[in-house]
Amino acid sequence: MEMEMERERETSPSSSAPSSASSDSIDLNFLPFLKREPKSEPASPERGPLPLPVVTPPPPAQAQAQAQAQVQAQAQAAASPLPATPDLSAAAVMTPLQSLPPNPEEETLLAEYYRLASLYLSSAGAAGVLVPAPTPEASAGAVVQPGSGSAGKKRRPRSSELVRVSSLSVRDQIYFRDLVRRARITFESLRARLMRDDERAEALGLMGVGGLAAVDRRRVRADLRAAALMGDRDLWLNRDRRIVGPIPGISVGDAFFFRMELCVLGLHGQVQAGIDFLTAGQSSSGEPIATSIIVSGGYEDDDDRGDVLVYTGHGGRDPNLHKHCIDQKLEGGNLALERSMAYGIEIRVIRAVKSKRSPIGKVYFYDGLYKVVDFWLDRGKSGFGVYKYKMLRIEGQEAMGSVNFRLAEQLKVNALTFRPTGYMSFDISLGRESIPVALYNDVDDDRDPLLFEYLARPIFPSSAVQGKFAEGGGGCECTENCSIGCYCAQRNGSEFAYDRVGALLRGKPLVYECGPYCRCPPSCPNRVSQKGLKNRLEVFRSRETGWGVRSLDLIKAGTFICEFSGIVLTHQQSEIMSANGDCLVRPNRFPPRWLDWGDVSDVYPDYVAANNPALADLKFSIDVSRARNVACYFSHSCSPNVFVQFVLFDHYNISYPHLMIFAMENIPPLRELSIDYGMIDEWVGKLTM
Repeated sequence: MEMEMERERETSPSSSAPSSASSDSIDLNFLPFLKREPKSEPASPERGPLPLPVVTPPPPAQAQAQAQAQVQAQAQAAASPLPATPDLSAAAVMTPLQSLPPNPEEETLLAEYYRLASLYLSSAGAAGVLVPAPTPEASAGAVVQPGSGSAGKKRRPRSSELVRVSSLSVRDQIYFRDLVRRARITFESLRARLMRDDERAEALGLMGVGGLAAVDRRRVRADLRAAALMGDRDLWLNRDRRIVGPIPGISVGDAFFFRMELCVLGLHGQVQAGIDFLTAGQSSSGEPIATSIIVSGGYEDDDDRGDVLVYTGHGGRDPNLHKHCIDQKLEGGNLALERSMAYGIEIRVIRAVKSKRSPIGKVYFYDGLYKVVDFWLDRGKSGFGVYKYKMLRIEGQEAMGSVNFRLAEQLKVNALTFRPTGYMSFDISLGRESIPVALYNDVDDDRDPLLFEYLARPIFPSSAVQGKFAEGGGGCECTENCSIGCYCAQRNGSEFAYDRVGALLRGKPLVYECGPYCRCPPSCPNRVSQKGLKNRLEVFRSRETGWGVRSLDLIKAGTFICEFSGIVLTHQQSEIMSANGDCLVRPNRFPPRWLDWGDVSDVYPDYVAANNPALADLKFSIDVSRARNVACYFSHSCSPNVFVQFVLFDHYNISYPHLMIFAMENIPPLRELSIDYGMIDEWVGKLTM
């Protein structure tokens, strides 16, 4: 892999010859331009100007010693060579978990984040006990080692080093993808745990949060608290350098529900501002450089046509009326976009789209890289001057997530209007699923999925699910939705596996859902996977993977997708059928990726993965050679986006659980679903041929 970095330049680009550019410097595609004096960054009106540090003069003898030490340090620095270009294979780069700095450019929401960080970053232990942070005076002189978790920790400022990453090998791509997924799982798991704790506290009449009893929990967003906890443990990614271009581990089309998650991953470093940029004071050239923007529809003068985007600069708006009230100025992020155009630096574009499936009402899609090709000052719709930037999407990238989202919504309404050919069936389940499963093939004439009987539920051996295994000690006696303390909660280790919207809180060896012997209603939150499909799935033909599965709906991380179905065979039957060459799925081969979901050990070192309820040694197999369902067409991947969770609900034989499939990450519409089958042999190929 290669990396290019911005270096100090003695002269401006307009005055330096092209031949003098260092081969190690970032490729800025220097163009002649008039020299502009960089303008100072305006102080945030909400937070006011940053106070100057108070310096106490040392005694004369100490001052003389410090001066001599400074002269020696300058001499050593002049004699030492320039640092070499960083190597991505180095340990410090392969584990880019850096500290979160206070950033003076953030607006109101960032101020709220800092307020919350001071309250919650002193939490400790798996139980998440929260206590007030020490006062700034008490912690000002504290020196804390990285990763110690103290709220008084001094954080390093965000790096001003510009880096471009390119030419990643397949192994490196998988590594960074897993690294990003780990950070996203930690963020979502913390957020879900905090919300669960809030709900429990509200049910008990405890409206306060961690030391501030007067603060209403509903006003303190869980995503801000989760990001604060990760920041204190140095778990924000890519803080040691400012990446230009694509972020390793983040794919075009990836979906996010929270702005704080974008900050945690380093995709967009501003909590509220739409333009993320390197300030003039941080840049070696003395000029700001933009790296990413968010198109949220907040500016009335934006003109978004997908590949061509006319983006309105920031500033000049009334925060209450959301309209321009003064002319914009060519400073800050506005000047940074103009400078990025002059240097030819690509800009990451993230679009916000309204979605009912999002907990905040909208979803953010990373739509790839654009280049600014023109900018001008125009008279906006409100009558004030606004800066506009024409941006063109760089060719050769994957399809935009926002475009796929809108296409999927249209396909759900009238598929043939947008895909007049290719559909072989609009429901291969023939009504057996609660939601139809389409079959689409625009590659060849293969109709293989239509030749199998569709089984929405697996067929278990009668000896495995009848008699003593049917009742299993009975069910809960709840007349309303189950709550902590009921019989089913005790079976699950005194906690329920799902949150109030049906998302899996953390993986377990086995999950007990309420079953036919329970008295709770169908609306019970402990009845999730047994209800079947909730997303519009589509089996499609691919030139790369053969048959695959994708969703027309946005699937949130931790939510149920479908069950792995077929004819269940005992161990003895499996041995006979495998000798005949039948296609068998062996559940004991699936890696325990459920261990990853809900893992917050990076934040709480004493976190222990769930080991209760226990799961027996699985020796059965699922025959899918004659009857199967949509799950049998999931493609294999060693970096999958779904995982298997074992569940019991209609019987209680722990040797024959259901294989329920949950989302490992947010899965955008039309993205292929992939699973890790573990040991790869001929039977995996038979599933997707």
